[in-house]
Amino acid sequence: MADKRLSLDDLVGELRSGMTIGIGGWGSRRKPMAAIRALLRSELSDLTVVSYGGPDVGLLCAAGKVKKVVFGFVTLDSIPTDPHFKVARQTGAIEAMEIDEGMFYLGLLAASQRVPFLPTRAGLGSDVLRVNPALRTVTSPYDDAEELVAMPALRLDAALVHVNRADASGSGQILGPDPFFDELFLGAADRRFVTTERIIDTQQFASEGPLHTMCISRLLTDGVVETPGGAHFTACVPDYQRDEEFQKAYVAAASGRDEWAAFEERYLAVDESDYQAATRADAPDRAAPARGGSK
Repeated sequence: MADKRLSLDDLVGELRSGMTIGIGGWGSRRKPMAAIRALLRSELSDLTVVSYGGPDVGLLCAAGKVKKVVFGFVTLDSIPTDPHFKVARQTGAIEAMEIDEGMFYLGLLAASQRVPFLPTRAGLGSDVLRVNPALRTVTSPYDDAEELVAMPALRLDAALVHVNRADASGSGQILGPDPFFDELFLGAADRRFVTTERIIDTQQFASEGPLHTMCISRLLTDGVVETPGGAHFTACVPDYQRDEEFQKAYVAAASGRDEWAAFEERYLAVDESDYQAATRADAPDRAAPARGGSK
């Protein structure tokens, strides 16, 4: 099997400005934050971000990297709204395609199945069609002749997901209770990248968790990056919970220009190993990653 190991810099080097990028995870859970931080340090811009959004979306909006966001929600879970996304949305700094969560799922599913759309009742009787005038309806070809929303495929140029364990060939294992849709992000994309807490030998998967935790096929992976602590400050259960204090600090820093500049200087204008060191220094009781992170 091919060895698909990359560094974070290698991963970012595979991306281009103007791409449509899908980001796995869910709210403030199991987001590929090390990859997002690497994107922030890059020259990439004009991105369309497709996400069940959390701080991934907020940070990219704050950095001016985003042209458009396609989303079912953007939340920090224990804090309802990401402050940077809120400002970007309210000021019109980004285009927005807000759709029902089920429609979002069907858009990824359609793209992964290589069909142009999938029919759904989701969105009917709501403002989804009003605020997204490009959406169309279709009539069932059967006797019921029911009118349905034709949810278009959410085709991605690239997808980024984070898992608990992976092997060098890109098979991935999600050990927490939230393996939501990451395989569909990868299936919907032309280029597919997995970051992981730890790369293990393939035969070790069985000792890490039961068979159903093997969610990501190596056939859906073009590159894998070992990034211990790489979902921080989002949760990556059972390896670690969401860092609630850091998340509160992130939100507080968004309240003013000087505060955000100081936050950026300490946590975002540095490489991944320095980020991990800074967050551990600020919270000494936080467990260190299992091994040194990738730069």
